[in-house]
Amino acid sequence: MNKKYTLISPCFFGMEKMLANEIKSLGFEIEKTEDGRITYKTDEYGIAKANIWLRCAERVNLKVAEFTAKSFEELYDKTRRIDWSRFIPYGSQFPVSKASSIKSKLFSTTDIQSIVKKAVVDSLKEKYLETGILKEDKEKYPIFVFIHKDKVVLSIDTSGMALHKRGYREVANKAPIRETLAAGLVYLTLWKPGRTLVDPLCGSGTILIEAAMIGINMAPGLNREFISEKWRTIDKKIWWDVRRDAFDQMNDNEDFVIHGYDIDPESIKIAKANAELAGVESYIKFDVADVTDFKSDEEYGFIITNPPYGERLEDEESVKMLYKTMGYTFRGLKNWSYYVITSFENFEYEFGMDSSRKRKLYNGMLKTYYYQYPGPKPPKKSE
Repeated sequence: MNKKYTLISPCFFGMEKMLANEIKSLGFEIEKTEDGRITYKTDEYGIAKANIWLRCAERVNLKVAEFTAKSFEELYDKTRRIDWSRFIPYGSQFPVSKASSIKSKLFSTTDIQSIVKKAVVDSLKEKYLETGILKEDKEKYPIFVFIHKDKVVLSIDTSGMALHKRGYREVANKAPIRETLAAGLVYLTLWKPGRTLVDPLCGSGTILIEAAMIGINMAPGLNREFISEKWRTIDKKIWWDVRRDAFDQMNDNEDFVIHGYDIDPESIKIAKANAELAGVESYIKFDVADVTDFKSDEEYGFIITNPPYGERLEDEESVKMLYKTMGYTFRGLKNWSYYVITSFENFEYEFGMDSSRKRKLYNGMLKTYYYQYPGPKPPKKSE
């Protein structure tokens, strides 16, 4: 019988809907959606599936317990009462890797970490009848503590490195967009393989690489490892099965080419190398070109781009000029749809056109808006 688990996947603010759709499409049952995190039910196969398949999640955490604590005594007592031996086998390492506290009486994260560590040690010593120092020399089970309005959620990280680290971006240019956010931007458009897609300010190529991976149904976690693969508590065969299944589901006979341009030759070099590492180089054509010169004979197409934001005052004038140029260039593409993410407050004014819709998204800690200009739908191709 498969064990049942509750998982928590944090995401960037504004990405909850896209992540919820992904979680549902994997067949998991959503228990709760909150700002920047989704809680869902699954079995042990689900731990591997969520890590290998989720494009918009930052990580996959295994939920251990939830309770209220307004004092350190209460935090210690309630953490100690948990049967941690159900999750952490004898001899494993269990660092309290991360603690965060929002609007709560307990706010010192270092104190929270040391109290939780002591409580887990004492709980495990009791179970394993251990005296003295508890042995910690085997695989790792990193513990996360999240406290919001005195509600404590304890979980164990199953991902290791954050999920945006797909394994293909060894080098990035100055202002890269995170892979998880780039995937979300593609999900928010109606682009499908076979339709024209261009990023005329592609930088290190992240948006197009994520689009190509979506286009061939390549699981984003296929080329990397996860901390829970080393756990004794999950059968290694599960990881083999889920990986093999992901390879089988990849549709690599898709026939499409998408295009990336950048004025900086070094960025194009990096983008090509990243696409090759991701295994999607045959689906993306990268060239050095200025956005000003962009034209197309295609009647319908999509532009998805993450231009410079002009956060430094000295860059503001050049960014305004860039947005004016983009507006003029993009409007020359009659039936195209264009999507632009930026933190620049007066983007629509400089671009010369109000968006049909703008969605607030966070790029890390930076508040940005995703300006959406959908064009008319292309006529259906006759078979």
